[in-house]
Amino acid sequence: MSTTPDTDLPLRDDIRLLGRLLGDIVRAAEGQGIFDTIETVRRTAVRFRRDGNAVDRRALESRLKRLSPDETNTVVRAFSYFLHLSNIAEDRDQNLRRRTEALAGGPPPRGSLRDAVGRIRGAGVAQSRLRHLLAGALVVPVLTAHPTEVQRKSTLDVHREIARLLQERDRPRTGDEDAELLQAMLGRIATLWQTRMLRYTRLTVADEIENALSYYRSTFLPVIPQLYAHLARLLGRDGGDPLAAPPEPLEPFLRMGSWIGGDRDGNPNVDAGTLRQALLRQTAIALEFYLDEVHALGAELSLSTLLTPASPELLALAERGGDDSPHRADEPYRRALVGVYARLAATARELAGRELARRAARPAEPYADPAEFAADLAVVAHSLTAHHAAPIARLRLAALRQAVAVFGFHLATIDLRQSSDVHERTLAELFARAGVQADYAALDEAARIELLRRELAEARPLVSPWFDYGEETTRELEIFRAAAQARRSHGLRAVQHAIISHTESVSDLLEVLVLQKETGLVAPGGRPPAAGEGLIVVPLFETIPDLRNGPSIMAQYLDLPEVKARVRQAQDGVQEVMLGYSDSNKDGGFLTSNWSLYHAERALVEVFAQRKVRLRLFHGRGGTVGRGGGSSYDAILAQPPGTVAGQLRLTEQGEVIQSKYKDADIGRWHLELLVSATLEASLADAGAAASAEDTLFERYGATMDFLSERAMQTYRALVYETPGFTDYFFASTPILEIADLNIGSRPATRKASSRIEDLRAIPWSFSWGQCRLLLPGWYGVGAAIEAYLDQPGGRRRDRVRHLREMARDWPFFRTLLSNMEMVLAKTDLAIASRYAQLVPDRALRARIFGAIRDELTRTIAALKLVTGQRQLLADNPALARAIRDRIAYIDPLNHLQIELIRRHRARRGTRAKPNATDERVHRGIHLTINGISAGLRNTG
Repeated sequence: MSTTPDTDLPLRDDIRLLGRLLGDIVRAAEGQGIFDTIETVRRTAVRFRRDGNAVDRRALESRLKRLSPDETNTVVRAFSYFLHLSNIAEDRDQNLRRRTEALAGGPPPRGSLRDAVGRIRGAGVAQSRLRHLLAGALVVPVLTAHPTEVQRKSTLDVHREIARLLQERDRPRTGDEDAELLQAMLGRIATLWQTRMLRYTRLTVADEIENALSYYRSTFLPVIPQLYAHLARLLGRDGGDPLAAPPEPLEPFLRMGSWIGGDRDGNPNVDAGTLRQALLRQTAIALEFYLDEVHALGAELSLSTLLTPASPELLALAERGGDDSPHRADEPYRRALVGVYARLAATARELAGRELARRAARPAEPYADPAEFAADLAVVAHSLTAHHAAPIARLRLAALRQAVAVFGFHLATIDLRQSSDVHERTLAELFARAGVQADYAALDEAARIELLRRELAEARPLVSPWFDYGEETTRELEIFRAAAQARRSHGLRAVQHAIISHTESVSDLLEVLVLQKETGLVAPGGRPPAAGEGLIVVPLFETIPDLRNGPSIMAQYLDLPEVKARVRQAQDGVQEVMLGYSDSNKDGGFLTSNWSLYHAERALVEVFAQRKVRLRLFHGRGGTVGRGGGSSYDAILAQPPGTVAGQLRLTEQGEVIQSKYKDADIGRWHLELLVSATLEASLADAGAAASAEDTLFERYGATMDFLSERAMQTYRALVYETPGFTDYFFASTPILEIADLNIGSRPATRKASSRIEDLRAIPWSFSWGQCRLLLPGWYGVGAAIEAYLDQPGGRRRDRVRHLREMARDWPFFRTLLSNMEMVLAKTDLAIASRYAQLVPDRALRARIFGAIRDELTRTIAALKLVTGQRQLLADNPALARAIRDRIAYIDPLNHLQIELIRRHRARRGTRAKPNATDERVHRGIHLTINGISAGLRNTG
């Protein structure tokens, strides 16, 4: 008998327990009959996945078809909630494994800060260089409200409580305590079962703001200061002596960003009002946290001057606190914190517009800015450490000081985003009404640039209070004015970026500078810009042509004298560029999108280096591999040299936010991965890394050019050039049903059309994930590799060896293949073929599904050939096992979704009046979307 420990045993034990408790709830709430049905479906699905027996598959399909609408919805809910609970258990297992490894004294895990700092020191990087990098670094996860989050906040709150209870199982318990714990878990799962899974009304922007803010309370506010403290110890900023003074707060390089409330690209529900609302709510969350922490400090710092002195500065702060209670006459820290609390309460009334203090506070002057608040906390800390109370200063106070440095009074920087065509129309109206240019839109690019530069240098205003402007122009002016006011009231970090979707020219960038001039963000008349003045104009290059043209656009933009001055003086020598993963993928396919992004980054590094401007790349990544998903750590390390350099922003979208940040420990790990990868990529030997990369690029670049061209041809031939493909897509995927799902405030399409070109990239990817094809993550790669191997001349085996060398030696290509392999492991042709049956035109169905099937076969074969593996994920058995274990629970949801869609569309086609059964069917479809999304985890 083997004595090898089963490392999966704790996870399987947790999943069995949660599944058993869920079964108990279902049996009690719904009856033994439906419980038996669910068990029959489960056992049949597991058996089919294990044995591949066609009899089991037919039995499964037949049993599911016979379910009534009410039974269907109950079965869907049961399987969906089991997958939700499995996710909780998997997250807990990740935390437990890392902790177990740390306790065993093994090497730090790859991607941890300890591992990263060790690697950096092992490479001979001086401590001074590391500290210098951090002083000017910026790492920002930016939360967006892109509509792929299908879980309600109410269910996520219960998930967190179940996760906490699972963690409680790790500590020794008495029999009574064990019973109490199981009872608590049963109660939470019962709450989950009886909580509505779906939203009945579409999310508003206000809902999206509140959903995002819940992650600050649970994760970001408590966790980010912990991460800074850990890094301070690793860097030697904290000597480790618990009796010594704690280090001063680190320069806040890791910060938070948000698009929610400011991203109006294609979302008519976002305007100046939502920007103000987002900032008010963010401010309220930050100040509520500070008020609670200061109140707790007041309770904890009971030090008496009868036993220990305090600094003159602390005594003066206590005198100003206004607390004349004789009970605290000898407790200066408490008296000082009473005053700090009162000033914070006054700050909340002024900035958040409401009373946030949970206890009465005397009238006081609000803090002018976070620096004043931080200065008072510093007085408290320094007095403690000067009088043998450093261990006390290391408790709550040190974390609070770091939090203030990171979050200020604004919590997160809100970005503005709008499409370039909206800016163009706005400027066209302003120019026409002012008599400056009758038809701006008719000007060529050179004339536009000349006019915009002239307007930037003009002191007189372009906007007149005597004119009434169109609704779109008025909305644009108002949101820029709201941004200007936010920066005055909450500091420059409240709003810092104006992102331009669909940037195609230099004039697209200059237009936003002119709009800033007209709204108080940029000084008029061409005067030298002040430090921090105005918003950084950030181009977003999204499509394949845009990525190819982006470097030349930036070269021309950075060469303009007024832009040079702005970047140097107002932007501290940094210019940001955003790269879009979703639209480039929808435009050119998986391989071409990745290669175009890589090409663009290399070219941008050269453009910026020639002009001595620091480049900050903003990566518009989503959850799926087709939208830039996959390991952020590996993706950052696979970037071309010079593209990170201590500067990194990236979007966290939809379901990725809850997957990464719902759990505080998982959230800390993901933040640690971002920081670690940024440090490693930035502190690698730049010269050696660039030289090595140039060698790889020279050796393999031509091959990638060939593969990219063939992959794009194959992809576009299917998606944009195959007659009837649009009809096939809308019939064979749940795109129409997803558009009805209340998962975001943003419409699914940019225009009222059914063209693929006008469909947003996110529901495009989401739909393919639901039908288990995940086509945006692989299509075209097999044909490209086959065409490369079949070229005339030379030997096929030499080309195979060449591709294997690429996969072994080139991080870019290795990461690309790894991400694609994960997608292919989740792809299921048998399930997808059943979705294809939803296409009424048999000939169209056979032609397009046949092309997809053939390309999938080619791609899997090509991947195995290049990697030398016989099975997908052979080198990642843990991931393979995780996917395999949950697929059997996703399969029934897919089968039910297909059947429900068939019923729904058939009924809709009769134009019959909706009835209660129709509503149950419609709700059932949406429940399956939720469950499949939870099961696949990265589907949006």
